[in-house]
Amino acid sequence: MTDETETFLRTTRISYDAIARDYAAQFPAGDRHPLDRTLITAFAELVGQAGPAPVADLGSGPGHVTALLDELGVPAFGVDLSPAMVALARDTYPELRFHIGSMTSLDLPDATLGGILALYSTIHVPDTHLPAAFAEFHRTLLPGGHALLAFQTASEPGHLHLPERFGHEIDLDYYWRTPDRIAGLLVEAGLELVATVRREPAGEEKRPRAFVLARRPAGGS
Repeated sequence: MTDETETFLRTTRISYDAIARDYAAQFPAGDRHPLDRTLITAFAELVGQAGPAPVADLGSGPGHVTALLDELGVPAFGVDLSPAMVALARDTYPELRFHIGSMTSLDLPDATLGGILALYSTIHVPDTHLPAAFAEFHRTLLPGGHALLAFQTASEPGHLHLPERFGHEIDLDYYWRTPDRIAGLLVEAGLELVATVRREPAGEEKRPRAFVLARRPAGGS
């Protein structure tokens, strides 16, 4: 692991440890745009068609989406970089599994996941580390397994650094990317594109949302 990797993982971990409870209060379970929920439900159906293999919710935070997948009949577990977030999710959903980990280096065997969900978690991964993360998606997905990503987007790539949130001092970077950019990187990692969706901001949201659905080719490549 390079010094740059250690730095962005450490600062992201410490930042989310600081804001975990405030974040969970700001984004409660069930507070989800109907289109977002529809896409997650479609993802769950696709995963279910492939069999009973587990789904990893990467960047699971308070665990709300992991719990939603469980409600939809998907055997899901959560992975998050922040120990405070993992502890909070375990307290809220003691019947589900949550682990500390990074999407750039998953502690999972090859070809064991029926699906990967990454909702608003790749936004903190620097451009130079996205290929490593998406290579991990390809490595851990079963042939035919699906990955669904969601992220804030913009017409042009951008970057924002936040030194404070919810009254806490943090050191957190946000990266805005186009759906084409994310889709291209997933294809370079060996996945095939299934669909992209873009919706305009709703309520207090400031940026459009994008969803990219991809899968590992069924032939096993």
